[in-house]
Amino acid sequence: MIAEIVEGFVYQEPSSIYTKAFYGATCLALLCLTLWEFTGKHLQYSKFWNSGSKKSKQVLLPSKIGMFILYAPALIAGISSFLLFPNGDGDIRFLMLKSALTIHFLKRDLEVLFLHKFSGFTVLETAVIISATYFASAASMVYFQHQTQGFPEPSIDLKYVGVVVFLLGIGGNFYHHYLLSKLREKSDKGYKIPRGGLFSLVICPHYLFEILTFVGMSFISQTTFSYLCALGSALYLLARSNATRKWYISKFENFPKNVKALIPYVF
Repeated sequence: MIAEIVEGFVYQEPSSIYTKAFYGATCLALLCLTLWEFTGKHLQYSKFWNSGSKKSKQVLLPSKIGMFILYAPALIAGISSFLLFPNGDGDIRFLMLKSALTIHFLKRDLEVLFLHKFSGFTVLETAVIISATYFASAASMVYFQHQTQGFPEPSIDLKYVGVVVFLLGIGGNFYHHYLLSKLREKSDKGYKIPRGGLFSLVICPHYLFEILTFVGMSFISQTTFSYLCALGSALYLLARSNATRKWYISKFENFPKNVKALIPYVF
């Protein structure tokens, strides 16, 4: 019964040992990233760029360059999908997914270039890990969507719900990034407790809306891999937001204890 309900939300896909191995490797990688964050082994960017042990040959990038590198390859994957599959096999869902991926990563790079105010550095190793993860996720979402061509659509169609959730996520993410950018003057490198929007309830509302962005894309796609990406991003950002809240508590004595990490009133 449960299997039949689940099948109603997911595309049938060509099954092979290589696909199963790829899914397994993806789950393992996302689980490792999540456990690292929960155990204090943070990926070294943003507030945590200088966390952990310092390697003698550790290469540091200015944050603007490092953060741009995080998203640029995935943006290239999104743009390339229109060149590799120009007609989208006549599938509106495929066009929606390609567009959502491209818009998301284009927005992130434009924010890096024109919105965010940075301090500190990004460790090159971290930039490579995250960039490769985003690129692999974007390229694989496109690939597995292409693989569904010729298979029956899921009996429960979520693509238009997905568009609404995606737009809510990308809009909310941008709004809270904008609020963060207004905390600093051009010459200011320090951190402040964010205010406005959902910052009165959670310290990482931009993460919450980023999760909604990936959930929206998974609803548009309705492939097993897209759901894995949404779940993986949610778990990682859950752990990252928890670490961020602890960081704020350690830095600010007046940090409001009622402000949660990611989910209002819950976590």
